[in-house]
Amino acid sequence: MPARQEMPSTLQRSPKKAQETWIRAHDSAVETYGEGERAHRTAFSALKHSFEKVGDHWEPKSGGKKGPSDEKAAGGRGTPGRTAGGVDANASKQHLADVAKRLEIRGRSRMTKAELVDAIQKANNRSTRKARGK
Repeated sequence: MPARQEMPSTLQRSPKKAQETWIRAHDSAVETYGEGERAHRTAFSALKHSFEKVGDHWEPKSGGKKGPSDEKAAGGRGTPGRTAGGVDANASKQHLADVAKRLEIRGRSRMTKAELVDAIQKANNRSTRKARGK
């Protein structure tokens, strides 16, 4: 299975269901678009409908809420702007504050929702870099 060899390290540290979601979407995308970046983007897009990145791994979205994780994901391929990198930007501010607390982000109580999304994304990237260095 080609996707298993190409699975990102963040998914290797994630629940089996997240891995299976990514693998199924990746393999289907490879059949449709061929191997490469587009297959990876498609697989991550599918993953982000049910999972969010927290630290160096993916977790199921809270409350069973499925759907796009940010405006870019909701709009599709041609939508301008940047992705939230796996952060569920459509979650409530309280949920984002709870994630920020788990990630020990300082100043989170004074942050806006957009600032929380940015701070969580940066903390996730730091955690991933740290985990790769192990």
